[in-house]
Amino acid sequence: MTTKRVGMIVPSSNTTMETEIPAMLRARAEVRPEEQFTFHSSRMRMQHVTPEQLTQMDSDSLRCAAELADARVDVMAYACLVAIMAQSRGYHSVSESKLAQVAKEEAGETIPVLSSAGALTEALAHLNVRKIAVVTPYMKPLTATVCDYIEHEGFEVVDSLSLEVADNLAVGRLDPGNLLEHARTVDTSDADALVISACVQMPSLPILDEVQRQFDIPVLSAAAATTWRLLRSLDLDPIVPRAGALLAP
Repeated sequence: MTTKRVGMIVPSSNTTMETEIPAMLRARAEVRPEEQFTFHSSRMRMQHVTPEQLTQMDSDSLRCAAELADARVDVMAYACLVAIMAQSRGYHSVSESKLAQVAKEEAGETIPVLSSAGALTEALAHLNVRKIAVVTPYMKPLTATVCDYIEHEGFEVVDSLSLEVADNLAVGRLDPGNLLEHARTVDTSDADALVISACVQMPSLPILDEVQRQFDIPVLSAAAATTWRLLRSLDLDPIVPRAGALLAP
């Protein structure tokens, strides 16, 4: 049996990533029982999903990388999609490079670093889709920023739905059961894939498999994409039962 240490850089008010990523990787034990994981987090202060707080929070990410490097994690994930996308187009590459440099300086060795923002766009490319529909909890201007970021990476957002919840703690308390209705509300008629939660704080895992069964296009979430990228970074099979098309065994 092998055990990998997973490090997560998360907003201080995030309550979902430390729930959904461990849940997916524990479910993975059904098909890969010989591979186990432990989970370790460092937090960046953020309460409200505003451009000002996102910028301040992002500046804190380097400290978090140094702290996780002290634990010699095997992989490190910047687990906040919108904090990256709100900075500038393509910023996930800049952020990942900076975090990796800090981690290497502190640990004396290379630690793979990824971001939820980069993971989502890489996952969409892996699925070979071009047109997507998106559901977010954000206010409409921030959703527009997210859609612009995704489109800059080579995709077309054919429709989006904003739930307009600014309080990040409230986002984490949204009922995932409502996502099925949201999925029916957003226009997927011309979409190749549906991003049911373009936010790692909006819970989606309990309903992800059911939504996938309702659609004949891939359904994924930012959390599922992050898990997919984590597994690939560890050179492990990116498979998780009941977690949508991206992670299907």
